[in-house]
Amino acid sequence: MTFDWLKRYVPRGIYGRAALILILPVVVVQLVVSVVFIQRHFEGVTTQMTRTISDELVLVARADGAERAVIAQALGFDVVKILQRDIPQSDRRRWYDLSGVSVISTMRRLVPQLRAVDLPDDNVVRVYLVADTPLEVSFNRARVSATNPHQLFVNMVFFGALMTLVAYIYLRNQLRPITRLATAAEAFGKGQTVPYRPGGATEVRAAGQAFLAMRNRIERQIEQRTLMLSGVSHDLRTPLTRLKLGLSLLDDEDREPMERDVEEMQRMIEEFLAFARGAAAESVEDVDPLTFVSAIVADAARGGESVSLFAADGEGTLRLRPGAMRRAVENLIGNAVRYGTRADVSVLLSERALRIRVEDDGPGIPADQRGTAIRPFSRLEPARNQNRGSGVGLGLAIATDIARTHGGSLRLSTSDRLGGLQADIVIAR
Repeated sequence: MTFDWLKRYVPRGIYGRAALILILPVVVVQLVVSVVFIQRHFEGVTTQMTRTISDELVLVARADGAERAVIAQALGFDVVKILQRDIPQSDRRRWYDLSGVSVISTMRRLVPQLRAVDLPDDNVVRVYLVADTPLEVSFNRARVSATNPHQLFVNMVFFGALMTLVAYIYLRNQLRPITRLATAAEAFGKGQTVPYRPGGATEVRAAGQAFLAMRNRIERQIEQRTLMLSGVSHDLRTPLTRLKLGLSLLDDEDREPMERDVEEMQRMIEEFLAFARGAAAESVEDVDPLTFVSAIVADAARGGESVSLFAADGEGTLRLRPGAMRRAVENLIGNAVRYGTRADVSVLLSERALRIRVEDDGPGIPADQRGTAIRPFSRLEPARNQNRGSGVGLGLAIATDIARTHGGSLRLSTSDRLGGLQADIVIAR
């Protein structure tokens, strides 16, 4: 049997779940104690006391006039003769008077002369009997119900709330290191390194130490990768420069094809460096996304690319790495105009997220190949007709990496407007 339906009612946060784990047992215990108390104290004690009163009421009902007054005075009853029409048609009690249920049912069972029971409050009980004449018998409610039955409920609620508060304060101190660890992990996932020191229980400290070790190892690997690719790319520039000088001495017919190859190699090296640098080293700034993307589109248009800003909606700023985000948008625009004839860019800044969309009218990417397209060095020439030269396979990979360092993602789909590829950079606010 599964309880999937229960998940929608369970809090998602660790504080909410911890509070549920803490409060639920307290509530259950109070309910169980309350039920036992009602059964034993209200029903048991009240029934026993009512039985005694019932026997006394029977005695009063069977006595004659003179004897009845003496017995009533001795038993502490106030007996008044009434008319038949003054007898209530049914028993009366307050809806929350739990002990009144036992009082009425016990008297109904043991007093044959009983016609009605009236329980107006906690101070008096009025019983209506029919003997040789209709009677109204009044006595103190304390004679049939236990006094101060609410004290147990008050004590349970008070001490339950007090213990819950104490436990919550202690639990909050235990959960605080977990939230700090989650904050540090989330920031590192976005390429930011925030100060973090393990604390809390032994298990939490162990998780914190493991996170620090993992963060240091990843940072070393990123640094080593950057240094390696930077070194290789730097070393390759020297022979490329010598090749350019040597090619300049050749005839035009022989020189032009070889110069194109050298330029292609130079472009590939620049893309390798861009991929190696990533976005982690750049600091974040408050950026107006609409102005920012508009400037990128304007620069691309001035560079001769067929690109336009289709739509821009929203207002406000978002913390971005301007250089890295510019590189990601430029890569998407470059891919769009390389594989199509035009690129339309739109920006939407809502209360929850930023979406930068680039659409083209090219052949697009089949749905089953989109996961491969965002991997480094992946090239899909059979799927996308290249009309502006070959690529290295890093454009979408760089955009994906930059989107992830901002805590977002790159989503590929088919453009409904242009029919080509639609690439969305989505970043939560």
